[in-house]
Amino acid sequence: MSMKKNTRYGIIALAIAGLAGLAYYAYEANRAPATAPAGAAGAPGKPGGAPGGFAMAVEVAKVRASDFADDATAVGNLKSNESVVLRPETAGRVSAISFKDGSIVAKGTVLVALDAAIQEAELQQAKANLALASSNHQRNQELLGKKFLSQQAVDSSAATLKVQEAAVQLADAKLAKTRVKAPFRGMVGLRNVSVGDYVKEGQDLINIEDIGTLRADFKLPESYLGRLNKGLAVEVTSDALPGERFKAVLDAVDPMVDQGGRAISARARLDNAAGKLRPGMFVRVRLLFGDRKAVLMVPEQAIVPGAQPAVFRVVEGKAALVKVKLGIRRAAQVEVLEGLVEGDLVVTAGQLKLREGVPVKAVGEGAPPAPAPAVPSGVSGTAAGK
Repeated sequence: MSMKKNTRYGIIALAIAGLAGLAYYAYEANRAPATAPAGAAGAPGKPGGAPGGFAMAVEVAKVRASDFADDATAVGNLKSNESVVLRPETAGRVSAISFKDGSIVAKGTVLVALDAAIQEAELQQAKANLALASSNHQRNQELLGKKFLSQQAVDSSAATLKVQEAAVQLADAKLAKTRVKAPFRGMVGLRNVSVGDYVKEGQDLINIEDIGTLRADFKLPESYLGRLNKGLAVEVTSDALPGERFKAVLDAVDPMVDQGGRAISARARLDNAAGKLRPGMFVRVRLLFGDRKAVLMVPEQAIVPGAQPAVFRVVEGKAALVKVKLGIRRAAQVEVLEGLVEGDLVVTAGQLKLREGVPVKAVGEGAPPAPAPAVPSGVSGTAAGK
């Protein structure tokens, strides 16, 4: 009984000793930063850095100057230079169709003719009345000269003559409405009617498109507004015609900016004499602003976000925060207008943990090469290489 009691006391003593050891270890661990020597990394009042005062490893890249074509890209749709759906202005029965689907027609060609028997009869009647009114007026003028008729009778016949002239013009206009003509030279589409069909006023008959010249409508961010000038060179490509490029020019810019997307609507005009492109096609548009020389570019990941864009530059083994002014972005690279010069080393990875003046060790592209190992004096180069 006494032996068991002694064993239990021994276990309790060991547990108390272990707890005391853990408490002492925790106390020393919490007290260590406060007693760290001045100048060590992480000490109060000093810049942060890698533990133990070692330089922090960061990836870097050199600021490079490059030449490239200054351009902007967008997507758009092609539209005909002129496009219209022809509709009759009067109802009637189709008496003739004088075109083939998909053919090119000249301006003024009669495409669809409606039965015009009534209109032609009205025109002949109006012409006969005009002839009679003209004869009466001429005879009245002769009688007026012989003093056999009053001036009032001559004036009445003159008015009747003008009324009949207007009636002929009206009948002729009604007859013309039965002939649907091409308003311009272009390609007709697929007709929806046949000879003998009765069509109503305003019914769709056929569409005609001027595809000799096409318009490419597209949108750009509002930041390009100051660079868009009429006549600017434009290049158009289509997925339907891989490898082919079509030259165009900027023809117009919408004066209003889209408030929803903050975009500018623009239109380019291109020649399509070969007829390879068609209205409605999806195209890619490239605006050519010209070539730019010696443009300073850095990787996009080097930019530290904030109210003022900045980068960390490696100067004598330490990080230096430099504010920069950015330009265009291209292929994961961004233009630097102010703040850097060619050959500067900028941090591309690890900058989120950096502070001004922290010692860094540059690795990656642009990092200075590691020094060659020293060769003991008196040892030849051949021996050292063995």
